[in-house]
This record gives sequence, structure tokens and C-alpha cells, in this order.
Amino acid sequence: MKDGMNMQLPKEGDYIAIQSYKHDGSFHRTWRDTMVLKTSEHSIIGCNDHTLVTESDGRRWVTREPALVYFHKHYWFNIVAMIRDTGVAYYCNLASPFVLDKEALKYIDYDLDIKIFPDGEKRLLDVDEYAAHAEKWNYPEEIDRILRHSTHELIDWINEQKGPFSKDYVDIWYKRYHELVPKNNKKSRNSKNKI
Repeated sequence: MKDGMNMQLPKEGDYIAIQSYKHDGSFHRTWRDTMVLKTSEHSIIGCNDHTLVTESDGRRWVTREPALVYFHKHYWFNIVAMIRDTGVAYYCNLASPFVLDKEALKYIDYDLDIKIFPDGEKRLLDVDEYAAHAEKWNYPEEIDRILRHSTHELIDWINEQKGPFSKDYVDIWYKRYHELVPKNNKKSRNSKNKI
């Protein structure tokens, strides 16, 4: 996965695809349409709502609710805030920092996830999957060290309600998504506003 450093960043209101891979380079999952809400030199915030997801085995499904996504070029995690009738739930992937090219925003999924329920309960998921893949693909010791550190860093963010975990963050960016939708719904998601 090469980072398109000379590539122009997507603009607010553009749609991008998101692709995840595994450590060995194999394809894991694609989210077809995510609207970009903000880009900076180091991060991208987006929203997808009932978007098509394609799995590595070809299975396809559509997301059930709107979700704000947060990716950063320096953090080994990404954050999905799922906006539900019962409140906001979070799904946090321990993953490589993202790269962006003309095809999609891309990252390597390292199996471990933290799920936060609307009532604040936190669960570390897929520990067995991480152990199995670490052995199968011989994860370097440095990757294991980075992911352990990133798990603690992510838990600190959750506990401190930092960034995507603050109530204001969800309100601000979900409102911005709704402000942009009317401007874009007349355009095809597959038109030139998609990178």
C-alpha cells in the first residue's frame, strides 16, 4: 500500500471508498461510499450511511445506521461512531495508520477491536484471532509492541472522552453530514466527485 503523497486530498462532500487488508496483504473488506467531512494533513473524518460493504469472500451487505469514521496517519487505530436510536456505539479497530491513493483510503486491520456500547461498557474483541494471525503471519515484535501501546492509548482516549469520543464531536460532524447531503444527493456517487 503506497501513500499517494502527491495526490490531492479529497474535498469536503467527496465520496471515497475505504479498504482494509490483512498483514499478508490480502484483501479484507471494502466500504463503497463514505462522504468526506474534513481532511487535514494527518486525518480524515467521514460519514457513511447505509453503504455497501464487500467482504473478502465476496459476501455483500449494507450498513444499518449512519457512522462517523476517523482515520489518522500517526495513530495505529481508527474509530467508527455508530449513531443508533439507543445512543452512540463505537467500534475501534487496532490498525495501521491509513494511506490514501486514487482508489481508496487503505489500512491494515490487526484483528483487535474495542467496542464501546451506548451505556459506556467497553469490550476488547478478537484477542484469539489476533493471536492466531500473529502466529500465522509472524507479526514482528515491533508490531505487537505498537499495538499494545496503541490499545492503551485508545483506552485513554475513551476514558478522557477525547476526539471522536466526545459528545460534541458526534453532534458537530453528524450535523455537518446533514448539511452536505442536500448539496450532493443530485450527483451520482460514482460521478467525478468520487476520488
